[in-house]
Amino acid sequence: MTTSPFRIVFAIYPGMTHLDFTGPHQFLSRLPRSEVVVASAAGGDVPSEGLIFASTRRLEDIAACDLICVPGGANATTVALDDAFVGNVRRLALSARYVTSVCTGSLILGAAGLLNGRRAACHWAWRHLLPLYGAVPDEARVVRDGNLITGGGVTAGIDFALVVLAEIAGADVAQMVQLGLEYAPAPPFDAGHPDRAPAAILAAYRERMADLLPAREAETRAAVERLDIWAEK
Repeated sequence: MTTSPFRIVFAIYPGMTHLDFTGPHQFLSRLPRSEVVVASAAGGDVPSEGLIFASTRRLEDIAACDLICVPGGANATTVALDDAFVGNVRRLALSARYVTSVCTGSLILGAAGLLNGRRAACHWAWRHLLPLYGAVPDEARVVRDGNLITGGGVTAGIDFALVVLAEIAGADVAQMVQLGLEYAPAPPFDAGHPDRAPAAILAAYRERMADLLPAREAETRAAVERLDIWAEK
């Protein structure tokens, strides 16, 4: 008697932050007895920040999965308005054992109507948008609420992947993967969180992001107005 492999689907899109995807992919692809599928709305090649991810599957061609993961990106709030992409994420998520995201990927899960009343993580600069979807923002690097597991900004995707590995295959497997990939972070600067970054660095970053805020908030509110589409299905 054969057992089907644990199927992991990464739902990616042009313009995503590729480490949101490649970090977890590197770790989760080492899950024993698993199958990792990379899919996008149109299939084929997907450009992302100077890299191209080739030969992706079409999301609509995937019948089901055990775990779906949605990465974030600078255009995540724009992607949240793509009914075809969001609809397929919702379809797969409703029957998956685990629904997951990294960084602003949680805003796409919110647009799919999957976060109402649930705790979720997001990149710290955009976490305040989660309540618009009825979600409860959580500052933790990895947040679990039932079958929903979300990671914070970008590099949190590696910690997120280790949590998922431990959940599915046990802590020993997760630690062996961690050891094999020599994940022992020791950054040269303690500036990776707004609570610890130097005040001048934080101010400069906020100024850099300020011009993006109105558009992202407007796109998120537009996606919220479309939630009724999924409630009717």
